[in-house]
Order: sequence, then C-alpha cells, then structure tokens
Amino acid sequence: MSGENGSKRQKLSEIDEETLNSGAEGYDFVLRKKKRIAWSSSIFINLTNRFPFSFTPSQIFVRNTSCIAYTYDDLILMPGHIGFGLNEIDISSQLTKNIRLQAPFVSSPMDTVTEHKMAIMMALQGGIGIIHSNMSIEDQAAEVLKVKKFKNGFITDPVCLSPDMTLEEVWRTKDKLGFSSFPVTECGRLGGKLLGIISNRDTSFIEDPNVPVSDFMTPRDKLVSAKEGVSLIEANDILKKSKKGKLPVVNEKDELVALIARTDLQKNIDYPLASKDNVNKQLLVGASIGTRPEDRDRAKALVDAGVDVIVVDSSQGDSVYQLDIIRYLKAEFPKVDVIGGNVVTPSQALHLIEAGVDGLRVGMGIGSICTTQEVCAVGRAQASAVYHVAKFAKRHGIPIVADGGIKSTGHIAKALCLGAGCVMMGGMLAGTDESPGEYFYQDGVRLKRYRGMGSLEAMEKGSEKRYVWENTTTAIKVAQGVSGAVQDKGTLRRYIPYLMQGLRHGLQDAGCASVAEAQEKLYADKLRFEIRSPAAQSEGGVHSLHSYQKRLY
Repeated sequence: MSGENGSKRQKLSEIDEETLNSGAEGYDFVLRKKKRIAWSSSIFINLTNRFPFSFTPSQIFVRNTSCIAYTYDDLILMPGHIGFGLNEIDISSQLTKNIRLQAPFVSSPMDTVTEHKMAIMMALQGGIGIIHSNMSIEDQAAEVLKVKKFKNGFITDPVCLSPDMTLEEVWRTKDKLGFSSFPVTECGRLGGKLLGIISNRDTSFIEDPNVPVSDFMTPRDKLVSAKEGVSLIEANDILKKSKKGKLPVVNEKDELVALIARTDLQKNIDYPLASKDNVNKQLLVGASIGTRPEDRDRAKALVDAGVDVIVVDSSQGDSVYQLDIIRYLKAEFPKVDVIGGNVVTPSQALHLIEAGVDGLRVGMGIGSICTTQEVCAVGRAQASAVYHVAKFAKRHGIPIVADGGIKSTGHIAKALCLGAGCVMMGGMLAGTDESPGEYFYQDGVRLKRYRGMGSLEAMEKGSEKRYVWENTTTAIKVAQGVSGAVQDKGTLRRYIPYLMQGLRHGLQDAGCASVAEAQEKLYADKLRFEIRSPAAQSEGGVHSLHSYQKRLY
C-alpha cells in the first residue's frame, strides 16, 4: 500500500445501505434518499429540521436553522480511513497569496509573545512570527532587522566596524544587535578595504574600554577569504576546510562585498523546513502596524528593514481607517504582502479583499485573554467564523489565518479542516523560552506574564490604537483584555515539533494526507463532523481520576 497522493490506496468495501442511511456515518441521509425517492421539497425541509441525520459542513454551518454559532470544542471530526503514514502527511499551507509555510503556525503580534527571538525560532521551525507594534518605530524596525540578519546564505549587508572604534563602542553594538563578530573595514562600512575581523575571543580579556579596534582585531593577513563571484557551495567548502567562523568575500581591490557565517551552515542542517526567501536565504518575518497616519511611517521603516508581510492590527477590521491604509500599503509597497483584519463575516472580508489584501486574519473576542465579546457584545464563535470567512475568501483566492481560541493541537487540526490556511497563536506560545519577559515562581510553579493587547497595561504602552482607530486620545480607556500568567512551556525547539506531530496525527485520523486534501473534502462535503453535547465534551477530555500529571511531550 502506498500513500502517494492516495493514488495506490486499496479499494475498500462500503457499509450497507441501512446503516449508511441511519446517520451513523455522519452522511447526509436526506440528500442520499433524494436520488432514489421523489420526496416533495417541504418533506426535505421538515426532515432536515427535525432529524440530525446530516453532519456535513453544509448541514452544520449553512443549513443552520437553529442559528447557533459553534466553537472548536462544539465540533468533533469523524474518523476516515488511514492509508498512509505520518511521515507522508503534508502540513504545509498558505499564509498569504504569495507566502507558503511548511508549518502553518503564526505567532501573534502581542508584546508578551513576539519579538525577534520568537520570530527567529518560529521561522526556523517552518512558521513565521509577527513582531508586535507596542514599541517605537525604530525599535520595531530593529527587531525585524535582527530576524533578517540572523540567518543568511551570503550576508550581503553585514554590520562593519572602523579601526578607530573603541572597545566600549563594540560592546554597545554587540548588545544592540545580539551578535558578536564583525568585519573591520577602513571606512567602517561595506565596500571598504578589509582590515580584519573581531569576535568574542578578541575582546574577552581586554579590560580598557578605550582600546581601539585596530589593537585587538584579528588582522587581514591571518584571515581566510573568498573572491567575489564564489558560489555558496564553494564558500561553504572553504569554511569547512579552514575551520573558521566567518568567511569574508572580497573583490579584486580587497574590498568587502559580503560575509558568510559558519553558524548559518549548522542552522541549515538543523532546520530544513525553515521559512526563508529564495534569494538571500533570509528568514521570513512579519510585523504589525495600526491604522493611524503615523503608521505609514512605521510601515516604511519596516519595509526598509526587510519585513516580508505586514499585518494591519485592529480588533474590528472593517473600518474606513483600515481600508485606507491597505490601499496605501499596496500602492507604496506592492512587493510586501498585507494581511487585513480582524474579521468574522464574509461582508467584512469582502471590503478588505476589494482594498487589496493578500490574506485575512479571522477572530474576534475569542482569545484566552480577550474580553471583547463580554465588554462590547460583538464577535463570533471561532469555528463558525473560520468556516464562513474561509469559504468566501477562497472564491477570491485569499487565504485566512485563524486567530485565537487555539488551546490544543486538536484545535489546530479543526481550524485547518474548517478552511484556515494557518493558525495564529498567542497563549499557546506565551510562556516559552523565546517569548519576551522573565520567568517567575508562584506557588512553586514557573510562570511568565501574558496579557491581552486590550488590557489596560498594554494600552498604556501604546496598543490603544488597536481599539481606537481615529487619531485621538480618549480620556477613558475601556479594557478589552486582561493580564495574567501562563505556565512554562520550555523551548520552541521542542514545542513546535510537538505541535506539528500532533497536527499530523489529527489529519491522519481524519483520513487526510495533507491540509489541502482536508480542505478539498471540506468543500466537497466529504469531511464529516458531529456536534458535541457538554457531556460529550467532558467525556472527550481527562476525567474520572483522583489526580493526574499532563505531559505534552
């Protein structure tokens, strides 16, 4: 038996007609009977309303005569036939029209979730991080730049030092940029004559902060270099043979034109699914902006820093303010993808699609730290929002990101099976080593701070613009989020592979060899669900134990 796109899967027997028509499989009893018996349309409608025979997506979400909105927990997928192994399952999916991720995971632009460390590790694992905007324009652009410079094939714009800089200036540069090795050129810029390189070993035992770089750098005559025009493979071979950490690339005048780092070779080995561009092999990174006039300056700074996708961050995305800035972004920066939102209905989505978005962010008031539905009485249950917006956006070729409400790998599987291209997570990733903030202990438990961008604490730092779009300052702030703490989850190096494997298990049990296949079945009404009662939801979790320990991996 082979799993190659299901082309060689065994032909299996079908169950008998009586069992099939009983609703036991979750198939649409009424539609199947329609092919055989000439019922009147009124009987069809009456049967559909009275008997829960149908568990196709259309029955649950479209022919929803009870007007009920569903969450992820309300639904459970029916199992399918497994004709392929876990290693054959393709979980890659679209973030936007132009960006495809090998792992459909996005870290949320929250100030307790995503800064450069989170974005770097998300990209290395095949996902992407969205840098939050609750900081100055310069600081956010610097965060983006750290991600873009973290991993390159050829580093075509390395930070250079001049020979007359002091050790104290070197320390400040190291602290600001987060790395410790720099080429030294005559002019202190790329394109200058190469004089040497400094690294940690050059600075470790020097105490006088006023010593110039020229006194302690590794000089040019002790460096191994490569000539301009060298291929990446050839340059990598030189690095391996020389056992050096950095390989300067120079032209005929011995002027620095690029740099290659040995650590980048190791990263390529460790992270084969890394999200990166095809030209410079830089990690992909996104960043959020608001909808106020000054956010146009923020967008320009982010684009100059190399951002790959901009997320317009609003709690309610269907506003004239967001439409204006989307049109501006697509006109000024056509090569940068734009994700609009947040939306929960097709009519909201339509306005943003017409404005030119490359992706949509779906979810309103359903995050663990969000109180929008409670405070404002506006929003939508997430499973219903994802299904309806994804189905509508698909007609326009626009992927959606299911934002919020994700509490487990099961929720990730449900979101993707309901049509989402990717899932955006906040609370699921808060508490990892890579999230901002320090750990602390409470009652013997190791925790990290986590807060909603609608909390008063976050608003005081600048996130008010996510909820008040016009360029005014309100005297009274209305919180739409809370502050709290989440338990330590360890490093993303272990956590993301766990999420990926959990998603593969979910798709496998549903009989889908890829996210694309799951969504094909969804829109063909071949993917089946049931609605769970509160008792069924309780039964589906851990129960009937005096105590237990829940280890994820």
